[in-house]
Amino acid sequence: MAATDLGALAPDTERLAADLAALAAYRDPDAPGWTRAVFTDPYRAERDWVRDRMRDAGLEVRVDAAGNVIGRLAGTSPSAPPLVTGSHTDTVHGGGRFDGVVGVLGGIEVARRLRETGTRLTRDLYVIDFLGEEANTFGISCLGSRAIAGALTGSHLDRRDADGRRMGDVMAGFGADPDGALRQAWAAGGVHAYLELHIEQGPVLERQGMPLGVVTAIAGIERLLVTFDGRADHAGTTPMTERRDALAAAAQAVLTIERTACGAPVHAVSTTGRIESLPGAFNVVPERARLWAELRSVDAGWLSGVKGALASRIATEAAARGVEAAIEWLTDQDPVPTTRSVQDQIAHTADELGIRWTPIPSGAGHDAAHMTPLGPLGMIFVPSRGGRSHVPEEWTELAQIAVGVHTLAATLANLDAAD
Repeated sequence: MAATDLGALAPDTERLAADLAALAAYRDPDAPGWTRAVFTDPYRAERDWVRDRMRDAGLEVRVDAAGNVIGRLAGTSPSAPPLVTGSHTDTVHGGGRFDGVVGVLGGIEVARRLRETGTRLTRDLYVIDFLGEEANTFGISCLGSRAIAGALTGSHLDRRDADGRRMGDVMAGFGADPDGALRQAWAAGGVHAYLELHIEQGPVLERQGMPLGVVTAIAGIERLLVTFDGRADHAGTTPMTERRDALAAAAQAVLTIERTACGAPVHAVSTTGRIESLPGAFNVVPERARLWAELRSVDAGWLSGVKGALASRIATEAAARGVEAAIEWLTDQDPVPTTRSVQDQIAHTADELGIRWTPIPSGAGHDAAHMTPLGPLGMIFVPSRGGRSHVPEEWTELAQIAVGVHTLAATLANLDAAD
């Protein structure tokens, strides 16, 4: 097949649909939606299925020390820096059927179509199902991609969940080699290009009637844990003016956090995802409250600038209530721009295929953000109905997924030929 015959790389949509349906069957029966959390039995079983599908597609399959499932389609020049694609198959609690999954199954389908059309790439193509992209009970996301990029640390492995379990021990119990994961980093600059297909998880493409998004940047994430210490008192006898109510201070902080991103001059969002209080009784003024929140933006300057102002505001408002506020920042990732040359290649390929596209930032985090030290980076988005994601109603039409998979295959073929 001629290198320019990109149309022949279109996916087999019936096979793609069957794969999507088969993978969706692996779910926690006691949880809502399509719940498949890292280190759980449904996740283990599903990844066994993914390995089988990779082998059926003609990939050489291995599982690395960090638990990443890696399939390799050999090129004609195995010494050349490889092409890499992939995503994840774990989900949030009550999640959907497409987040991450489209990138993994799409990568497998690309490998099939390359073999079926007799298209032999010069470079090896790696398809990766990264371990644990979603945030977990240990408070860290993108475990597998961090390990490949050399960003997984011993302090990460020493994190403990609410039950006191150490993450490294849980990884080992899952069959991974946590100590080996700290030593398995790929060589910096050793990848020709990393390209990830993903659902948008937002409403932009659907609203614009665009079938494809060329991602320009991946948002940075700053997470904060705020502990409010007040004083427990009798709820029936303590006057409102004399209370040091930790939960009321936390509630005020929720609104302060919400307002932080409202009207920001760049793409920015702020969310409080969890709040708790003690002692948690109807008739006792709360003496302690804890709040978990995050800020996201593609602009590193905005993120760094807003952190200090937000911390000061929360502390000042709490102090006015006689409550102390201790803030711990948990930086998850810095903003990551995608590589302009890869953006251009995706756009050029879409034009060749007659597919309309638009540049778009990603407000969600992705494994791609951690792969940037290894080589040029790009992402392709396909629409999400209603912009819904991380919910059971998450949906992308099969035809839309097929457009993304076709663009992924054709772009990889073009990148293979590019210097």
